[in-house]
Amino acid sequence: MLEQAALRLVTIKTSIEMGGYAYAVRSAQECVEMSLKAALRTVGIEYPKKHDVSAVLPQVRTRFPDWFATEEFAEVSRELAEKRAPSMYGDDLKMLPASQLFTREDAQKAAGQAQRIYDGCTRLLREAFPAS
Repeated sequence: MLEQAALRLVTIKTSIEMGGYAYAVRSAQECVEMSLKAALRTVGIEYPKKHDVSAVLPQVRTRFPDWFATEEFAEVSRELAEKRAPSMYGDDLKMLPASQLFTREDAQKAAGQAQRIYDGCTRLLREAFPAS
């Protein structure tokens, strides 16, 4: 899952460079989702079969080391999950395409959030399973 998340980080960067801010936000959500599901699996929790895992993180925070920012990561997961559909389909009520809903700043913020969560989940995995 972290390999897939890493690919999304590349997609985020490329999307921002090309002006595809909505797609960058969508890719950030996918990166966060896959990273957090990998983290949950690492600590022995079967992850929920939905895009947002924010509800389960606080419930199992004692399974994570103190440095793992479960509250922050849960909030980012929730925030980006809410943007998942609009970043792909736009806003039907406002009759706006996804390309008009998200700015470069939105994409850059999502990129930073995704990178931070990916880095935290990668660290967790490395600490749990040191290279042999």
